Amino acid sequence: MKLLGLLITLLLADKGFCQDPVFTQYFSTPLYYNPALTGINSGIRARFAFRDQWPALPNDFKAYYFSADLGDRNLPGAGGFGLMVNSDNEGIAFIRNLEVALTIGVRIPITRYMSCQVGIKAAVKQKVVNWDDFVFTDQLSEKYGNIYTSDFSFPDANKRVYPDFGAGGVFQFANDNSQVTGTAGFAVDHLFRPDESFLSTGSAPLPRKWIIHGDAVISTGEGSSGVGRGGGNDPLKINIGVLFLNQAKMNFIEVGFNLLKYNIYLGAWFKSTLTGTPSNSLPILAGYRFTFAEDMSIKFIYSYDIPVSGAMLGTGGAHEVSLVLEFDKLQILGSSSSHRSGYKSRSGNSTSECPAFY
Repeated sequence: MKLLGLLITLLLADKGFCQDPVFTQYFSTPLYYNPALTGINSGIRARFAFRDQWPALPNDFKAYYFSADLGDRNLPGAGGFGLMVNSDNEGIAFIRNLEVALTIGVRIPITRYMSCQVGIKAAVKQKVVNWDDFVFTDQLSEKYGNIYTSDFSFPDANKRVYPDFGAGGVFQFANDNSQVTGTAGFAVDHLFRPDESFLSTGSAPLPRKWIIHGDAVISTGEGSSGVGRGGGNDPLKINIGVLFLNQAKMNFIEVGFNLLKYNIYLGAWFKSTLTGTPSNSLPILAGYRFTFAEDMSIKFIYSYDIPVSGAMLGTGGAHEVSLVLEFDKLQILGSSSSHRSGYKSRSGNSTSECPAFY
């Protein structure tokens, strides 16, 4: 029996584990981490993200993200619904993953300045492997390298399609003048541990992913929207955030801050794998927000992960780009101004909306 390489062992063996792709700009990919963030803010938001990890290596990893979600306080449940599409490659494109998901968020008012949302995700995932891209030991010559044809019998299946589910919750708060807002959330993905194995004689359950996240946005004062004028009258906004992930006994944390002034984003973060010998990096980011009409804007953000220690040294770090389109006034039911006054809680008081940093 021919021996397979380390990668195929990890991918097909019962004890092989790996983590899902991790976006540095998790605030630009919210539905990827917690379906309860669907419709967390009123209006429609469309988000695009691209990540190129370890570009200095021949086997770099690329990930693509798209989502669109609607927050409408006149919808049943007063939350929202969304669509998410993710795609990534592992290695030199010999394994490709695709996910298409629908998300739903349900909003529960607590007080005028506090609310929570719960959400679920229902997805269809596809994993495709190109067996021709693998190199087996019987193909190798000690002198000339890869020159022979392998006798390995490839499995019949080169594609796996399976359902996947996730769930989460978010607590949202604001002070009486909305100069301090924030969220705290918890989510679990791959709830039922779907089988990813290509072999009919084995199984490879996808490990559950546990997510804890939180952030606070502090505004230094009140200001105008700054439409078309660079946002010069807007106050400085400071966003402090943290993201913690656990999957298959591997842990990851990201903590840092972003600043917004004059429609310019600047940020600095710290990331660590925490498991085994930690791999640490220092992501920095910069971006710009252009408001082209009242409550309509486009935001572009670029970040780069600077490797500082561990296995990431010499990998080239990671480049990440995100694009966010916002249409705050667009609603399906009721008045388009409903997001400004909030919606009525059971006590009859209007529940305040918590404006997002992004």
